[in-house]
Amino acid sequence: MLTGIHVAFIGGDARQIEVIKKCIQLDAIVTLIGFDNLESIFTGATKKPLTCDVLKDVDALILPIVGTDDKGFVESIFCSKQLQFLNTHAASLKKDCVVYTGMAKPYLRQLLADQEIKLVELLSRDDVAIYNSIPTVEGALMMAIQNTDFTIHGSQVIVLGFGRVGMSMARTLDALGARVRVGVKRPEHIARIYEMGIQPFHLDELKQQVGNVDILFNTIPQLIVTADVIAQMTQTSLIIDLASKPGGTDFRFAEKRGMKALLAPSLPGIVAPRTAGQIIANTLSRLIAEQTSIQKEESV
Repeated sequence: MLTGIHVAFIGGDARQIEVIKKCIQLDAIVTLIGFDNLESIFTGATKKPLTCDVLKDVDALILPIVGTDDKGFVESIFCSKQLQFLNTHAASLKKDCVVYTGMAKPYLRQLLADQEIKLVELLSRDDVAIYNSIPTVEGALMMAIQNTDFTIHGSQVIVLGFGRVGMSMARTLDALGARVRVGVKRPEHIARIYEMGIQPFHLDELKQQVGNVDILFNTIPQLIVTADVIAQMTQTSLIIDLASKPGGTDFRFAEKRGMKALLAPSLPGIVAPRTAGQIIANTLSRLIAEQTSIQKEESV
């Protein structure tokens, strides 16, 4: 239970709704900032503006998946006004307040570090990232089906990267009957891919591998699908880039060649916001409860 714990939300998308519901269910004191246009009325939650006075007694502050941009603006689909999290807001937080977000940009990290406020980035946790790979893969498959005129079964598919999303992507495509190749660098990844019955290759060989590819899924958050690589692909090849913005593809050159290249970050919140929200809600509620328990022990 989160009885007596003050949890404040600043902005967000449909995923936050599930987190809000969970916190109310667990008896937290819930404050909603930037939810002016939210039609649902939550019993046990209060809507307030973004002010230092509102933040001063918050125990856990929850920001959207991408906490802020490089100037402190917080995205919120439920608010028509811009929300900007500033140094004055960070300074108003209690020193034992914990700020939770999916991933933080340098602006937010520095702002909280200056005030010695703890920051927790949920997407850096293996459990959250693995759970999130499920709706990510489903969303990527949906995009592939919508943008091709052939079946995934029997198609030539390349997956770049073998992290939490890359592994789930490769396994699912293989199960659907695609002819899957996975590009990686680490020897242990090559061994694991081979053990799974899928064909691995080293990323240094990427240009030689893409000549007959039908669909290429990239999960590596750096420029890996370069102009040199794209030049070796057929114009009918489809690129779906699942890495965080700006992705790992030279989209300019792909467009110049007349190829379809799609950047698709944050798919869980787009294709399955309720499931994605429940994943975050379950993890967050557990972390906040643990945070409170530790603080009580330290105060004894």
